[in-house]
Amino acid sequence: MKEKSRKRTNAAVLILACAMIAGGCGAQVAAGDNAKGAARQASVKNQELKIEKLEEKTREHANQSEKKKSASASQKFTEAQTKASNWNLLLVNPWNKLPEGFSVDLAKLSGGHAIDRRAYGDLQAMMNAAQAEGLSPIICSSYRTEEKQRTLYQNLVDKYQARRYSRKQAKQEAGQWVAAPGTSEHQTGLALDIVSFGYQVLDKKQARTPEQKWLMAHCHEYGFILRYPKEKKDVTGINYEPWHYRYVGKKAAKEIARQGVCLEEYLRDGSL
Repeated sequence: MKEKSRKRTNAAVLILACAMIAGGCGAQVAAGDNAKGAARQASVKNQELKIEKLEEKTREHANQSEKKKSASASQKFTEAQTKASNWNLLLVNPWNKLPEGFSVDLAKLSGGHAIDRRAYGDLQAMMNAAQAEGLSPIICSSYRTEEKQRTLYQNLVDKYQARRYSRKQAKQEAGQWVAAPGTSEHQTGLALDIVSFGYQVLDKKQARTPEQKWLMAHCHEYGFILRYPKEKKDVTGINYEPWHYRYVGKKAAKEIARQGVCLEEYLRDGSL
């Protein structure tokens, strides 16, 4: 009897041991499955990060490519632009400074403003046409001297620095709104900031005014273009400004409007 009892006890211990081993194996399998799952998730996450970095590099490459194209635009057309017949297509932007010794013959406008005398007639015709439609566009900025441009630019740089931007960052941010002296279209005598009499703030809401809607639709008929349109910042170097108009002449303005391009693209693609 004792032998049988001992055998039963041994059998029970063996069963219990097997059960414990089986449980342990199950725990190991579960742990292994969890580890594999975590590894798979980490792998997927790594792949997603790699894709994001690749997309970011692709965007940066595209932006750099556009900037290089814009920078080379004036080099490609320098000779053509220096001709008297192409004065209206002078390209001035962050990568292309005003020609050395540049000067312009100005016609005075009301409010102390001025414009290149050769563009005066078309400007007057455009403003008269807008007023005939019951609109009230007014010029808030026009030709600027180098000194005036330097003052405006430096004031904005100082404001960014006061907000704890580094000097380099402050210049970069300021340059997207007010061009550095020597790179501003306002110094050419061909650019104007035109706003609605009823809303004279220089912000994106300006685009909603009846005056801007009319100007954007008709300015090309008078030789003007909206110089810094939406989604062209990487090409022009300047943020969207629904108030900044540039005289390029009727032929070029109509073609630029037809193609839906900016001045840099127009010149770069050889549309002179």
